[in-house]
Amino acid sequence: MSFQDLVKFITQQLVMRMHESKEERKAKQLEKKEYRPPLSYHAFGSIPVAMSIAWKNSKIRAKLQRSK
Repeated sequence: MSFQDLVKFITQQLVMRMHESKEERKAKQLEKKEYRPPLSYHAFGSIPVAMSIAWKNSKIRAKLQRSK
């Protein structure tokens, strides 16, 4: 991507944002704030999340095997 393409893209985004009403911008901002990934995922990526899921699944499997 050349510098000109980058400037063109940024300019287009700014113009689009300037043409939005204040209410639309607020609504988008609130929508963005509502969905936040867990802190462990946000800070360290998907590996801690995958490990926690695997840990929970192993606990559930062990519990099921004990009850049989």
